[in-house]
Amino acid sequence: MALFRNDSPIGMQPGGDYAIASNPVSTITMNSVMRLVYVWMFLGLAVSAFVAFFVSNQIETALATGANSIWLSPIVLFGSVIATFVLAIVLGIGLTRKWLSPTLAAGLFMLYAALMGVMLSSVLVVYADATIFKAFGSTAILFGIMSVYGYTTKSDLTSMGKYLMMGLIGLIVASLVNLFLGSSGLDYIISIIGVLIFVGMTAYDTQKIKRMAENPAIQNDSNMVLKVSIYGALELYLDFINLFLFLLRLFGRND
Repeated sequence: MALFRNDSPIGMQPGGDYAIASNPVSTITMNSVMRLVYVWMFLGLAVSAFVAFFVSNQIETALATGANSIWLSPIVLFGSVIATFVLAIVLGIGLTRKWLSPTLAAGLFMLYAALMGVMLSSVLVVYADATIFKAFGSTAILFGIMSVYGYTTKSDLTSMGKYLMMGLIGLIVASLVNLFLGSSGLDYIISIIGVLIFVGMTAYDTQKIKRMAENPAIQNDSNMVLKVSIYGALELYLDFINLFLFLLRLFGRND
């Protein structure tokens, strides 16, 4: 995740509240958990899309008529960024601990998706509709291919994690530097590397979540099944969003 990543899976983190079990489980049970992951992820994307379109329409109307709008307030925009970051931390930590209930986790994830929609609304205002649809379609295709690969591959992708995180840190540093440089060439390179990193993240996270879903300690606890599904949805949701944003920067260079 570009905003926040918690790479200590539920039931696997040092000092966590949950212990890992190594006994195999049935493919049917594991598939059921993974279906929940994708259901929650798509719900999150749907909420973000709805909020983004609603807010962007409000902004465009206000700009066209000269009317005041709460969505143009810097306080609202800055507040949504801070709130989104805080929620990501709470979810990332809370989903690996017993103090965050599954119901609260689900509510916080939906709130997080809504706040992300507020942040994404500016994207719909800045970029042309054709560019947005092209970036979204490309994101859906790339995400689908890499998630299927991560789910089905027999190769162990664990070693990819540290390299992807190193690349992500470098990407963030380069992006911060380019805020001052304003180099279009560097921005182009950053966007390409960002796409490559989150394509890899999608496969890596999918396999990681699948292995969590294979844990009998999780399978036998309905609360944990829900928390794992939300944890996995959050990981893949952010992979999708970040991949979309980097592709949008590539496709929208002439907008």
